[in-house]
Amino acid sequence: MDVNAAVAAAAAIAGVCTGVIAMLAFRWSERDQKRPTRTSLHTDPVLPPGVDTVLSVLRSSAVVLDEADSVVKASSAAYALGLVRGGKLAVEPMLQMARDTRRDGEIRQVELDLPRRGTGRGDALAVSARVAPLGSRLVLLLVEDLTEARRIEAVRRDFVANVSHELKTPVGALSLLSEAVMDASDDPEAVERFAGRMQIEATRLTNLVQELIDLSRVQNDDPLEDAEPVRVDELVAEAIDRCRQPAASKQITMAAGGTADLRIWGNRGQLAAALGNLVENAVNYSPARTRVGIAARRVAAPGGDLIEVAVTDQGIGISDKDKERVFERFYRVDPARSRATGGTGLGLAIVKHVAASHGGEVTVWSSEGQGSTFTLRLPEAVAARVPEKTPRTPRTQTPYASGPGDVRDEDDAHGPDRSTAYESIPAAPEVLP
Repeated sequence: MDVNAAVAAAAAIAGVCTGVIAMLAFRWSERDQKRPTRTSLHTDPVLPPGVDTVLSVLRSSAVVLDEADSVVKASSAAYALGLVRGGKLAVEPMLQMARDTRRDGEIRQVELDLPRRGTGRGDALAVSARVAPLGSRLVLLLVEDLTEARRIEAVRRDFVANVSHELKTPVGALSLLSEAVMDASDDPEAVERFAGRMQIEATRLTNLVQELIDLSRVQNDDPLEDAEPVRVDELVAEAIDRCRQPAASKQITMAAGGTADLRIWGNRGQLAAALGNLVENAVNYSPARTRVGIAARRVAAPGGDLIEVAVTDQGIGISDKDKERVFERFYRVDPARSRATGGTGLGLAIVKHVAASHGGEVTVWSSEGQGSTFTLRLPEAVAARVPEKTPRTPRTQTPYASGPGDVRDEDDAHGPDRSTAYESIPAAPEVLP
């Protein structure tokens, strides 16, 4: 009996000891799991509450660094800008700012020009970097991309400088001519001659101011707010009427042809200004006794049919180096000739903005000494489409020489092409009085 009691007591003591050991082992394991490891200090650091959420909605590129300069968190924009590589901040000036801020706790800000990665271009990436302490051991870096803002600012400065220069020329001429008129008050012929020059300069100044207003309007207004189906035939007729007098003074024949009853969806005033500028340019830069052709047609496109209006002249043409810049504001292929024709250098810029705001484009084909073809492509007003009709029958057919200033007949539409901009325009020239 005593033996059994001793065995039971020993078993009870062993069970108690086992339980105590198991409890101590569990407590030790739990304590060990809560203890931060060397790896967890760098891979899973703890950000202050709410910081992760705030960084995810910021537009700036955000980078959080720990006391070892390792990246704790970085936004996708920071990687896109090339700020973070291999878990480290790759921009040395920013890294030095972070170290200084960690040392003294002061907020720092600086603007830097960083090289672009993988583009092969020489232009730099302009950024503004701001560093601030985040808690006791973290540092927050916010980076704003200023490249586009600087580009817009440069464009604005150039625009203001160009406008000032263009306005100064006619205003200065008017001032000198008015003095000449006063000095020649006793000479009626001189007064008449100077007064005529004053009228020319005043007209140039008026045109410049009007085109500045038009350019500002097409850049700021949404053309689709007042959109309507616009007949291409009416736009062509309006453009021809606008240029009828200067064309008659140079004995230039204006011919219209192509597919009839086409419609474009957009702002009528802006579309008329764009096509009128193309026709006016063609007349101004064409020699006397030549032809200017305007042809319209429908072309198939993946996103829907387009209306293509081509304006072709037999003028001086444009060199290859100037083709990419003719749509820039105030850019002139021949400044001396532009002043002789009264050009402001804004007409084609207006055409480009109108085409872009209507979901289309404008292209140019040209050869020096042979002429140019400006092609305006805009989406068709599908809801207003009428049944297909045959091309208009011209009242007077004028044969064209085989040059780039031609507006070809329907029979020539599938013949050899001279350029992409002038690809198979189905034109039946109609010589207008």
